[in-house]
Amino acid sequence: MAEIRDLTDDEARRALLKWGAAEPDVLPAWVAEMDYALAPPVHDALRQAVEDQVTGYPPFPTEGYGGTAGRALQEAYAGFAERQFGHLVAPEHVLPVVDVTAGVRFVLDVLSGPGAVVFPLPGYPPQHDIAQVTGRERADLVLDPDAERAEIDLGRLDALLAAGAETLLLTQPHNPWGRVFTRAELEGIRDVVVRHGARVVSDEIHAPLVLDGHEHVSYLSIEGTADHAVAVTAASKAFNTPGLRCAQIVTGDEATMRRLLAAPMARNDSWSPLGVIAATAAFRDGDAWLTALRARLSAQRDLLARLLAEHLPAARMRPLEATYLAWLDLRAYHDDPAGVALQHARVWVQDGRLFQPDLPGHVRLNIATSPERLTEIVRRMAAALA
Repeated sequence: MAEIRDLTDDEARRALLKWGAAEPDVLPAWVAEMDYALAPPVHDALRQAVEDQVTGYPPFPTEGYGGTAGRALQEAYAGFAERQFGHLVAPEHVLPVVDVTAGVRFVLDVLSGPGAVVFPLPGYPPQHDIAQVTGRERADLVLDPDAERAEIDLGRLDALLAAGAETLLLTQPHNPWGRVFTRAELEGIRDVVVRHGARVVSDEIHAPLVLDGHEHVSYLSIEGTADHAVAVTAASKAFNTPGLRCAQIVTGDEATMRRLLAAPMARNDSWSPLGVIAATAAFRDGDAWLTALRARLSAQRDLLARLLAEHLPAARMRPLEATYLAWLDLRAYHDDPAGVALQHARVWVQDGRLFQPDLPGHVRLNIATSPERLTEIVRRMAAALA
């Protein structure tokens, strides 16, 4: 049976960003990197690729993309999507891109109209400016922080599209809400989008990280979405390989794929050959390790709930249905809990205002670490906040 191996402190501190940017006495629980060793199939594939000196250019996508390596990636993802999500994907409808945010930008440039991009808030910080970068306005769809359940407000979405917005940037599973949208919810979104002739770009990078009791439904698997939507995904979050730079755009029909393939090379290049190899190995051979990872993360989620109840009982954690990123409401303790945690507890969590600038008292906490580290993180935060 596959096992998840916790990195030692020395191993973890080799990370360039999560641990590398932290002072030696700081416990980092901020950026979305895991403190776990690579999945053995990914590790073995990368080691063999380096030994074989596979560091040249990756195949560039054209009609009938990619030669042996390109086809292997397409087929590996199609098989993974069917096994994991019950989503039937044509391999030829899978297109590499350097990362998910670059893929979203590429799709907006090539497929979307000039109208505003609807962006649910709080939302993933690097995508806050993606509409403006592509010459569009951002239309915010804001979640009530006191709502019982984090949901897309269909009435507000309808109003924004009626006012001229043309694209919904949907993150599902959602970061930082931790929500898995149901089929019925996605059908409701589809109905509003179709009514206005709009487009959906569905960021599904966290799809493999749906925790026990829930299931991921790709937006593209919903009937009547193929002609107005794409999904953008990657192995990087689930298999901890963000530095390898390879994501995938998934389309539902040939016409959409042809438009993407016809785009100039400068709009979509620079993904890594090692990223292709790692993603192929993860999608093809990583199921057992991924199952073990989800079990570990489910246990970490449950541990966090117990720790909060004991040490920070006034904290509110939205139900964590997917991802390893807990969204915590700490307004009962402080308007700037992230600042207090770093200054007084030497714990680095992500300030909620990065996800929604006008939202005080929230943090995003990365639980993908050892139980001992997670316990110490909460203990230190409680001492500083309570």
